[in-house]
Amino acid sequence: MQLTGRNIIGFESFSEGTVAIQATNPATGETLAPLFYKATLDELNYATEKAEKAFQVYRKKSGIDKAIFLEKIAEEIENLGDLLIERYISESALPQGRAIGERGRTIGQLKLFAQLLRDGSWVNARIDTALPERQPAPRPDIRAMERPIGVVGVFGASNFPLAFSVAGGDTTSALAAGCCVIFKAHPAHLGTSELVGLAIQKAAKACNMPDGVFSLLFDDTHEIGMALVKHPSIKAIGFTGSYKGGKALFDAAVARPEPIPVYAEMGSVNPVFVLPRILKEKGKTIAENYVSSVTLGVGQFCTNPGILLCQSDELFMKELEQQSTKSQGGNMLTAGIKDAYLKGIEHSKNYTKIIGIGKAPEGLSAVESVILHTSVEEFNQNPHLSEEIFGPTSLVVEANSKEEILSAAHNLNGHLTATVHGTDEDFAEYTDLLEILEQKVGRILLNGFPTGVEVSHAMVHGGPFPATTDSRSTSVGTMAITRFTRPVCYQNYPDVLLPFELKSDNPLSIWRLVDGEMKK
Repeated sequence: MQLTGRNIIGFESFSEGTVAIQATNPATGETLAPLFYKATLDELNYATEKAEKAFQVYRKKSGIDKAIFLEKIAEEIENLGDLLIERYISESALPQGRAIGERGRTIGQLKLFAQLLRDGSWVNARIDTALPERQPAPRPDIRAMERPIGVVGVFGASNFPLAFSVAGGDTTSALAAGCCVIFKAHPAHLGTSELVGLAIQKAAKACNMPDGVFSLLFDDTHEIGMALVKHPSIKAIGFTGSYKGGKALFDAAVARPEPIPVYAEMGSVNPVFVLPRILKEKGKTIAENYVSSVTLGVGQFCTNPGILLCQSDELFMKELEQQSTKSQGGNMLTAGIKDAYLKGIEHSKNYTKIIGIGKAPEGLSAVESVILHTSVEEFNQNPHLSEEIFGPTSLVVEANSKEEILSAAHNLNGHLTATVHGTDEDFAEYTDLLEILEQKVGRILLNGFPTGVEVSHAMVHGGPFPATTDSRSTSVGTMAITRFTRPVCYQNYPDVLLPFELKSDNPLSIWRLVDGEMKK
């Protein structure tokens, strides 16, 4: 499969624009062929026109048809073989193992959503049968289920060229819901994006999906992205990236004549609390695993721990110093991300002390890992210290009492995760901490570290603002599908007109809530 640098619009490819961009290897600075032509507004309009028409067909596809489509996408991505892996590495400076692992995760989540569609019970079918004899007024026959919301715009993330990109969680959950997708590629991995886009296009043709079910547009400015959000054909947005970027898209979406939901995952510092008893018992192991978690993926996961809070312990601080000074940094995903990381570290140094600085490899975008230290008092007085610095750094906040630990927890904004290390006695003493964190984050971990997000039915990868723009949803796991649906109620419909999921004889044999009782 050859890269063309052309925008993918349904079953066609276009390069009407006159401005071209290129991907760059962040470690070497080498520009990578080919030239990619920036999408024009006319191409965006054509993509939305196709998507609107395709939606009228795709929304009616059965769960089995959509499952086969997702499985075919997974097959075509796997068929790309080494070509995809090599392009991924050259555009991200990430190692081969990470590339192979992320490809596996991308394929796995496509198959997981296909499994969900084959079962079919996800539609949350509810049936209240008619009660014509009820007094003082009869009850009509009322039935409801989730239906696709429309055409969805999705933005690629910088830190996951596959799993949060073209065939990532947002695209997969939107297609599973029955929505058509227009995807705006991230400029850091143009070739990786086109390869996966072509795989989706090929799968769509093979599965007899409507022309326009998926499109892929290139741009390295905000023009096409903002136009996508504001386009009247778009009914929802999926985004993973910075707070600044996500908030701008959200503001544009709610200012539209017809406001639409924006599901933006915008970063998090994922606080880790280490309680007193386990700190004495396992401080050395926790310090080692904490630094490893901070530096995993060069700190470029949305779940790397950016804050650790504990009570004063001299031995633990010495262990953190040793672990941090021997830790390894790495190459950042882009030159811009490296610059932002360095600026964030310099700003934080005005309010903190350095515990340890690690080593950096060779490479134009290489950085060192940095572990910083401050007190609870300083932390509470300077809210910017709880803001994310994207990269291999973390801030240790040292407390003198349980009350100070709780005060720091109270002052936290919304985050994706929070982790608490403790013994059974610690947890019994700090139940109030757990109750505070339940109101601050989307996922609470005990005696672990947050890096690594399982793609499963129960996973929640979301959290209160500013971690996301909607704390009621998740961007990972099968619950993500309902971001791109809306409930529709059917009253007094004859059985012949009802969707299969709501017909009286339950031809799909799915779980349904019938008169308040789950039945199959």
